[in-house]
Amino acid sequence: MIAIIDYGVGNLRSISKSVELLGGKPVITTDKKIVSKSSGIILPGVGAFKPAMKMLRNSGLAGVIGKLSAEGRPILGICLGMQLFFTLSREGGVTKGLGLIDGTVEKLPVKKLKLPQMGWNNVRFQITNPVFNDVKNNSYFYFVHSYYCKPKDKKTVIAVTDYSIKFPSVIRKGNIIGTQFHPEKSSGQGLNMLKNFVELAKKPC
Repeated sequence: MIAIIDYGVGNLRSISKSVELLGGKPVITTDKKIVSKSSGIILPGVGAFKPAMKMLRNSGLAGVIGKLSAEGRPILGICLGMQLFFTLSREGGVTKGLGLIDGTVEKLPVKKLKLPQMGWNNVRFQITNPVFNDVKNNSYFYFVHSYYCKPKDKKTVIAVTDYSIKFPSVIRKGNIIGTQFHPEKSSGQGLNMLKNFVELAKKPC
């Protein structure tokens, strides 16, 4: 069972259907008991940082996610979900995140380009990683974001993308995986990457 955390916003059906298509058993939930029993967790990619963190703290899910992360449970963060892994975000003022990855979430410093970055952009692998099994390097994925992640440990960055600056588009720290793009909206290459997470969640911790 893969728990998809419900922030109270949209896009959950899309990621749930994708996981189901790929052989996973998705459950959209805010129930701590269900999340604790799951083989994997997905933090989906729609919403704003501050209300999402408020929901996670008020529900007790922030503590559960931290505990399961320390136990080695596979966790995938998509777009906003990836940003929530970090120490703090500057979106709408400074807000503390889950603190699973040391670093900050900053606004993209664009000048001539539009915000948010909305549309297809290519992703360049920095290292070989099982996350990229059956995914072609330099493939295009679908992005919708105005902020980017800035980890202190550059070794967590396993793929990058350019939009005014070079920013991390895929991060991995052990069992924690994040994509700044939406794999569920990125056609075949995105589904291949999502499948790799589903397969990872099937393995014993």
